[in-house]
Amino acid sequence: MRKKNSFKFLAMLLIGMLLMAACSGGSEDASSEKSKGNGENPAKDRGNELVIGVSGDPQNWDPIDTFLLDWSTIATSVFEGLVDRNLDLELEPGLATEWEYLDDKTLQFKLREGVTFHNGEEFNAEAVKFTFDRLLGEEGAKGPQQANYTSIDHVEIVDDYTVNFILKEKDPVLLTKLAGYGAVIVPPKYIEEKGDEHFNTNPVGTGPFKMTEYKRDSKTVLEKNENYWKEEGAKLDKVTFRIIPEASTRLAELQTGEIDIMKRVEVSQVKNIEDSSFLELQEVGTPTAFSLRFDVAKKPLDDVKVRQAINYAVDKQAIIDEILSGYGKPISTFQSELSFGNNPDLKPYPFDQEKAKELLAEAGVEEGTELDIYIPGNDGNFKEIAQAVAFYFEQVGLKANIQTVDSNTLTSDLMPNGNAGHMYRQGWGGWTLDFDNTAYLMYHEGEFWNPSFKDKKVEELLAAERSTTDQEKREEIFMQLTERLHELAPELNLYSAVDLYAVNKRVKNFQAPHEDRMRLENVSVE
Repeated sequence: MRKKNSFKFLAMLLIGMLLMAACSGGSEDASSEKSKGNGENPAKDRGNELVIGVSGDPQNWDPIDTFLLDWSTIATSVFEGLVDRNLDLELEPGLATEWEYLDDKTLQFKLREGVTFHNGEEFNAEAVKFTFDRLLGEEGAKGPQQANYTSIDHVEIVDDYTVNFILKEKDPVLLTKLAGYGAVIVPPKYIEEKGDEHFNTNPVGTGPFKMTEYKRDSKTVLEKNENYWKEEGAKLDKVTFRIIPEASTRLAELQTGEIDIMKRVEVSQVKNIEDSSFLELQEVGTPTAFSLRFDVAKKPLDDVKVRQAINYAVDKQAIIDEILSGYGKPISTFQSELSFGNNPDLKPYPFDQEKAKELLAEAGVEEGTELDIYIPGNDGNFKEIAQAVAFYFEQVGLKANIQTVDSNTLTSDLMPNGNAGHMYRQGWGGWTLDFDNTAYLMYHEGEFWNPSFKDKKVEELLAAERSTTDQEKREEIFMQLTERLHELAPELNLYSAVDLYAVNKRVKNFQAPHEDRMRLENVSVE
């Protein structure tokens, strides 16, 4: 059965590719040869600046108002936190030089002296207290970041460069959360004088670059922070991020030298990059997981047998091999192998369409039952994946209606309000590299991105893993939690992402980030 369906699916894809090729025509001219990226490097005379093509605009630069990877791609160069995490995913000092637990509920930080915000305002203990009072207060409650830091009761100032974090409860993931972008430090006087609305589009941080221009849905311009606290400072004078939603347009701009780095290269574009004389491809494993999340409040997905059936019905490995060309890794739960809490002994649901049909029959699901699937319109890879899922659904008697919507609308409105159909694309960055963050925000009842899922056993296990800092005990709890989630199947887990970046060879020392957070202070051009 597996071999037959996978072969049929591959044939379907090949027919589609041939049709597209026929529509595009077969002639080539000088301009098409140039578009392949051969010949002289068209970006060689740009100077000491970089232009990066990205797919989305976060719309808001206030760190407490966003949970979007598109924010972190740019704003990591603008803001800094007390704790940093480098490109090798190791924690290291940031705006704090050191820290220690004075007791189970008191975490003390020694702050870096001589640091100023981009507006000239001094970084000190007052700035840290203001940042967390704001994050944990009424303003923070309006956005999604506050939920990550609820273990913090308040921040106490010891002196100008020492603060104590007073905790409500143990938090085994607090340090890595503080390296996340929700906890970056913001300037008190600037926000008090200008207001929150102004700060949304005119951010000020302490990072190696300062934002000097922002045109929504068009571009963001960063310039070198001449007063950066690190002696070496940034090597580039200027970085421009251009918002280019369509991957085909990003590739065209890269090939003609209008941009230097392309984020989110699609699998179908890899050969174009590899054939170029002045471009190179970088691939990197990520903590980002992708699934089709079920709204379990909607029939027939309120029945666990139906959710399990869908997991059996879809050949995830064929999707990885045939659509992603191997640039993806199978997952058993909604996390990657980089995540602490991943269960290596738990395997993804096998491809077994007879089992799927059996479970659907037991659940009383009628032939031709329709399920709405919502996906972002600017993700070409996932459009193909959704079409493949629809094909597999058809084989077991289900009908998929694929709806494409704006990415920001999907993540910020439809998903949290339970209006994203029966199933929707859920991409999750796994930025803490610890299943705690993913599991709590996805499965704890009442969370922003969890409109309908709830389970008593899951709640007990989530509470248990947060009650200890003993990593061995936490790992044991995570093994139980992953087994329970695997059984309940709140989503169709598809793969963890391998990200692809295309880089002009004039760019030196750029390392593709595991977690979308570009680090540009050491990047140069020639």
